Amino acid sequence: MNGRDPVAQSNAPTNTFEGNGIMSKRTAVVWNPSKTDRRELEQPLIASLDPGSDVSWFETSVEDPGQGAAARALATAPDLLLVAGGDGTVRAVAEHLAEARAGVDLGIVPLGTGNLLARNLGVPLNDIPAAVERALTGDGRPVDVGWVDVDLEHGTERHAFVVMIGFGIDAHMIAETDDDLKDKAGWLAYVESLGRAVAATDVLPFRLAIDDGPSHDEEGHTLLVANCGTLQGGLALLPDADPADGELDFVLLSAEGLAQWLGTLKTMVWDNGLRRMITGGEASDSDTITHGRAQKLHVSLPEARAFEVDGEEIGDATGITVEIQPSALRVR
Repeated sequence: MNGRDPVAQSNAPTNTFEGNGIMSKRTAVVWNPSKTDRRELEQPLIASLDPGSDVSWFETSVEDPGQGAAARALATAPDLLLVAGGDGTVRAVAEHLAEARAGVDLGIVPLGTGNLLARNLGVPLNDIPAAVERALTGDGRPVDVGWVDVDLEHGTERHAFVVMIGFGIDAHMIAETDDDLKDKAGWLAYVESLGRAVAATDVLPFRLAIDDGPSHDEEGHTLLVANCGTLQGGLALLPDADPADGELDFVLLSAEGLAQWLGTLKTMVWDNGLRRMITGGEASDSDTITHGRAQKLHVSLPEARAFEVDGEEIGDATGITVEIQPSALRVR
């Protein structure tokens, strides 16, 4: 659904702001109305844009989480496409921009639970005016987009991702999280489901091929493939992941039992977290943690496992093929 200024009635989803400050001839806003009121976005835009700047509004919906809205927004030939919503809305808009190979700059107003891409790029969180200001005044930087073909029970689906995909503990945790609790407690709701996710995750053997190499045997309960490596709470799960290096980072976890899980947490939080911040160096592996980097991965699973894309469970997968599209976006 396209939004219009209630005073300036026209057939186009555009209003002209009589603000002052920043010159942007044409801005398109794709926003999730379940996350904020449009006025919360309009006010900082009015305060910052030059007089006569055109702003077009495009709502997402349950039927269209963002891809269609982004297509309609691009049809207005904007200088800046501003996406306001959670990780799902950001991913949907990024998916269309990457697929269309659009050259427009993307600004992010993070309004979700995780806000992981915004968090990794240093976009202000919980501050709509500051995020809008950055989008209007910041310099665009290249950001890669990952693509995954997922083999599900009903067929193969193709999805873009900007943060992280995977099977195992993360996908189970997402599936076990209560939506009402997430609305109330934010990302801490995921912690509540962690215990059930650990209990439901068993080590299994699978086949893994990296880039153009032959497939080989691996085993683990969790495989995460990331464009960005920092999660909620500042946890750097994949500390070397760089969303602009043209590669994907991955980590394979295989801890079983309390002792191995404690060792895994030590490696993740201390060795690859606090100590690495102080001393630098490469991410550490252990008997239960293996890191890697690739431009393409193929995984074949002997049984279906819950699979997530940027924090959204999409079903049970028996195989995935992952690749990177370098510099697919320009994000301010």
